[in-house]
Amino acid sequence: MIPRVLLGTAQVPGGGELRLLQRGAEFSIMLGANELMNSRLSGSEEALAEQACDRIGARPGVRMLIGGLGMGFTLRAALARLGPDAEVVVAEIVPAVIEWARGPMAALHGDSLTDPRTRIFEGDVAAAVAEGDWDAILFDVDNGPDGISRPGNDRLYGARGLSLARAALRPGGVLAVWSSAPSKPFAARLAEADFAVDEVIARATRKGGARHTIWFATKP
Repeated sequence: MIPRVLLGTAQVPGGGELRLLQRGAEFSIMLGANELMNSRLSGSEEALAEQACDRIGARPGVRMLIGGLGMGFTLRAALARLGPDAEVVVAEIVPAVIEWARGPMAALHGDSLTDPRTRIFEGDVAAAVAEGDWDAILFDVDNGPDGISRPGNDRLYGARGLSLARAALRPGGVLAVWSSAPSKPFAARLAEADFAVDEVIARATRKGGARHTIWFATKP
């Protein structure tokens, strides 16, 4: 068996350590014993972007915010769907994740980081949300509304965080939230925040794998 090689570590603001590992051509990012992402499992992250783009439809000058760079699956899928006048802002709070994207995982990210439509926001996604005037806000900053990697992420998924996200969206805009598991309380909070909510199951790969949950919450 090909051993895993540790390529780097990074502290998560608020506690915890990320580890970037490589086994052959496969990369993984771990937090403790939890695998947050794996380069073989891109299906649901791509679905997050693709279905958000489908829901906002063709409109000029789309502004999309993606919370969490990760391995870039969501960013690449968004760029593939959006027009040449779009702007995609990716908020990443861990600087090392951006360094890994430009370093050992550069081939995985391709030209997505140098695409003229891409802007990297190094900081908390909540601050990027506050810029406002978004057509779509995509949250893939954790394993879901439980906020396991960074307790501060809970404020994104609470009533106040959802209210701020709704206010930051243009009419007809979409808040899309990825989760490793379903959450009835979170789905209820989305509805209480006056979103039209569509809950979708997406598989970890195009051929199957684990079942992940994505909520697409549309502002009237």
